[in-house]
Amino acid sequence: MPSQGTIGDRVRGLRLSRRMSQAQLAGPDLSDSYVSLIESGKRTPTPVVARLLAERLGCTTEFLLHGIEPRQRIDTELGLRHAQLELFHGDPAIAADRFGDIVKAAGEENAMLAAHAQLGLARALEAQGLTGSAVEAYERLRREATAHPERLADLPITVALCRCYQRAGDTLRARDLGTQALSQVEPLGIEHGELAMELADALAETETGLPYVERVLAAHDTPECAHHRVDEVMALWKASVTASEGEDSALAVQLAEDAIATGRPERLAFRFARIAMNWARHTSVAAEDTDLDRANELAASATQILAELPGRVAEHARSLIVLSHVRFRSGDVEAATDFAVRALDLLVGTGGTVPATAHLVLAEIALARSQDAGPALRTAQDLLEGTAAGIDRETARAWRQLGDLWGQAGSGEEQAKAYRRALEAVGIRANMPGSTASAALVR
Repeated sequence: MPSQGTIGDRVRGLRLSRRMSQAQLAGPDLSDSYVSLIESGKRTPTPVVARLLAERLGCTTEFLLHGIEPRQRIDTELGLRHAQLELFHGDPAIAADRFGDIVKAAGEENAMLAAHAQLGLARALEAQGLTGSAVEAYERLRREATAHPERLADLPITVALCRCYQRAGDTLRARDLGTQALSQVEPLGIEHGELAMELADALAETETGLPYVERVLAAHDTPECAHHRVDEVMALWKASVTASEGEDSALAVQLAEDAIATGRPERLAFRFARIAMNWARHTSVAAEDTDLDRANELAASATQILAELPGRVAEHARSLIVLSHVRFRSGDVEAATDFAVRALDLLVGTGGTVPATAHLVLAEIALARSQDAGPALRTAQDLLEGTAAGIDRETARAWRQLGDLWGQAGSGEEQAKAYRRALEAVGIRANMPGSTASAALVR
């Protein structure tokens, strides 16, 4: 197990266990006062000095610097890679357990590995939908990144918090964090890579920083999701596990890194699709000056990508619903109907907000055709009634849209009920009989 304490603690402990004075450890190359400063934590030995001290203390440089032997360190690195693969391509609950184990194994003396494992744990909590726990974990990491910038970068944590606060219903906090992240990115000119895509995704979801979102979209061609490489990822992952069982840890780490790199195009493609979908959704509901051709192009691209990604059925359905709404705004009612129906076909047997939104588009189409929208509105309402209670911006938007459509259909009572539920979905309890809440409250 790793040694407790700092580098200075390890130097002092090993020196005393070998019955050496500071002068003896310093030898002809160093001064005993310099050794004293290292032991007190006031100086950190350079790599050259660390190797010299390790030789005289009879330990490895790795142990002296990190409190962990090379084999232990590489095994911990391997555990981190396998936890990342579990997060990206497996079960996030299992990933959370593995990241937690790594945090314990790394300890305070291997703070950088522990910090990266804590970040992985926060991401695994988020992937499980445990947004509150994820926010707590990210906030702790953000404080640590401020105190120890050499261990963790603050920017990815700020982006993750922006995303989580938005999903938790705190749009003001999410937009503030998005603005902070954008102020860090803009001077660097970052418009490519996973971090830029992750930030653009969060900004598109919060409907802020849209000029940056547009630049990121413009900087990327519609990516090929490389879904056919999923088997390659799994094969490399399996090979890494086999190598680790054969105690070939260095090879196992390399294979795990290859597996993570092989899955990167799919992760980027998914991010691009989400950004494109949310940009198109925002554009399609804007009152004026909307570029519906661009919205249609992006929504179609998102649909194409998500259709090819395994395990992304709900996101694929969302993209079809956005595309349906864009086509409706463009006047292509037949195509709009077809896309909404296709989304419902994907969601057969599924309840909740996503199928409800598809029925809302069908209701909007019915009203535009002067047809009875009641059946579609009632189905949407039943689906929304069945959603779990809690703060949810997507559900709030759906209730608000339902209220708008009930109003167009001439049912003021149902409209008021839907608006109250929209407010409740963003954490506002309103006792306002007959009230018609402003749509701006839940947008």
